[in-house]
Amino acid sequence: VAGILFLVVQSSRQQMDLVTTDYYAEEIKYQEKIDQTNRAKKLSEPVRVAIKEDGLQIFFPKDFQGKTINCTALLYYPADEKKYIETRIQTSQNQLYLTIPDKRSGMHMLKLNWEVDGVSYYFEEPVFMP
Repeated sequence: VAGILFLVVQSSRQQMDLVTTDYYAEEIKYQEKIDQTNRAKKLSEPVRVAIKEDGLQIFFPKDFQGKTINCTALLYYPADEKKYIETRIQTSQNQLYLTIPDKRSGMHMLKLNWEVDGVSYYFEEPVFMP
């Protein structure tokens, strides 16, 4: 009994911090990202990524032919988070080129968030640079 009481007292003294103080707003943002991903999956074709010597060539689906695409491209490098690349691009073509300044090889995570005609989409894919 003394052991149980000791554990109860100790556990009541433990500080319980949440990862985020505004978890409800964070959950709504996460649900928005899920909705954007589902919209991107319902397009006529997926986003394609071609690896080039000094960057990535990104091709958007033909659904956006002749429309203005407002895109935020993030290339995350897990080996060194300070070397991530974030670019905001507006284009009326169905493709964009993301240049990687220092030829770093290894695993990257490409995250695209774009908007066309007021509708937002999200795409995420791991990319291995040789």
